[in-house]
Amino acid sequence: MNPVAPPSRSPEPKSRTRVSGVVTPQTPTLGRKLLAWFLFCSFWLLMRTWRRRWLNNGEADHGQGPVIFCVWHNRLAVGVAGYDQRFKSKWPADGIVGMISASRDGGLLAAILNKFGVQAIRGSTSRRGPQALLEATTLIEKNHHIVITPDGPRGPRYKIQEGILLLSQLTGRPIVPVSSKIGWKWRLKSWDRFVVPLPFARVQFRYGPPMFVPRDISDAAREQLRQQLEQTMMSITED
Repeated sequence: MNPVAPPSRSPEPKSRTRVSGVVTPQTPTLGRKLLAWFLFCSFWLLMRTWRRRWLNNGEADHGQGPVIFCVWHNRLAVGVAGYDQRFKSKWPADGIVGMISASRDGGLLAAILNKFGVQAIRGSTSRRGPQALLEATTLIEKNHHIVITPDGPRGPRYKIQEGILLLSQLTGRPIVPVSSKIGWKWRLKSWDRFVVPLPFARVQFRYGPPMFVPRDISDAAREQLRQQLEQTMMSITED
């Protein structure tokens, strides 16, 4: 077989491979694994300096069992810092799983989250969407929380995509909005303006009332809930 791809076709991106038409996330290289260790240690030390506080914005009972956490893409790193003992006592489960892009950068993020005790499902609306949704449904049945960044992986920033509502509709589990107010912070020049609190910053975690999506909901009613979730997320987000 000729190892050079024909000129009329673009080569597959290095972030993933294809097997029988199925997108398979690529395993991180040794170099990226070492980078994940370095970033994990740096972030862990930085987190130790933050002054963290939880604030309830209109809490309602979500019942027993796992939930689906809704977190903006630019606050995913901050959200890891909120995965503490208070979090675990308030929302007990057998584990927590983040839905992470199947891209190369998503592989690095998944490796870092794993060191914080957060598993990863590799997929998004653009890659491995149905497969990721099936994996998330299975893990919820096994009493695992799911964390979704509904405006990722490409944006627009602060715009909810409907995948998170579909997961709630399929599983019957509530969506819990989570966001934050951060004092001193860096903002990266990325599409989402990714946020990293500076050393000794005040980090105020905020969560809103859970949202339940009925199994027999119409498309129009689900769109209304999507808009409602977006408004709730913005009400607990302060840039």
